[in-house]
This record gives sequence, structure tokens and C-alpha cells, in this order.
Amino acid sequence: MQPFGCLSSHATRPRAARHAVGCGGRLGSSGVTEYADVPTEVVAELRSVCLGLPDAIEEQAWTGKRWRIRKRTFAHVLTVDSADGPITVMTFRSSGPELDALSASGHPFFRPGWGSNVVGMVIDDGVDWDEVTELVTESYCIMAPKKLVQQVLGRPGHHT
Repeated sequence: MQPFGCLSSHATRPRAARHAVGCGGRLGSSGVTEYADVPTEVVAELRSVCLGLPDAIEEQAWTGKRWRIRKRTFAHVLTVDSADGPITVMTFRSSGPELDALSASGHPFFRPGWGSNVVGMVIDDGVDWDEVTELVTESYCIMAPKKLVQQVLGRPGHHT
């Protein structure tokens, strides 16, 4: 299953539909892209992790919520309204062997189709919040200035 509208099947849609739908939405009967609300419990879990990182901020994104360090997004959560019902996904940054492993592992991970280091993850009932915490923290460390990364790496219990 491809949970995000901008994966490889994106390229097979007519150009006008690709442009109108964008990544993740569904073209409604009015011709406007439709997105579902992100479940409040998902936002609360991610908020607790993301805002615990130095100088991180939360913003309303074009859809869903995003967390940034300075002007760089390190996590974004949104819910896509699909034919099978709403699917909540999170995108984050990864690098090196972990990027390759996550990209190749299949569900719940996927490559959204933009950004050389962006990975998507389906957030469903079986989500491992400890894993999400690790992935979001690593994403933050990829995007944050070195001084702030050192603050995270120096925390008790942080694994390198």
C-alpha cells in the first residue's frame, strides 16, 4: 500500500490532477484538495517529544502540524483522506545507513518523493512511540545547529 498521494503512483496521474492534489490530499468534488484532521492524541505525543528539544517550535503547516528548529522542519504530521479512510503520516529527516534501511524496510516507512533525506512513516494503532521519539530526535539533530545538537547529545539516556 502506498499511503501518500505523491509516491510513485503520483507520476501516473494526469498532470492537472497531480498539480491539484499535491502530496497527500484528495481532490474533492469541488476541485479543492481535502485533508482530514490529525488525531489530537497523535499531535499531543509528537508535541511532547518535539517541544522537549532545544529551541524547537510548533507551527500550523499547510496541512497538519510541523515542528521546526530555526526555519528548518524536522517533523511534520498530517492526515491524508484516502479511499480507505484517513491515514495519518509523519515525515522526518534521516541520513546514512539509517536512511537506506528505513527506505527499504516497507510499512510503516515510505519515501514521500521529495527531499533526498525525507522519510515518511504511517502513524497507526501499532505505532511504537519510543521509536518515533528516536527518529524525531535524530531528525532534529540533522537539521539543528551544532551547538543545539550538542545539548541533545549531552542529555542522560541519549544514545549515539
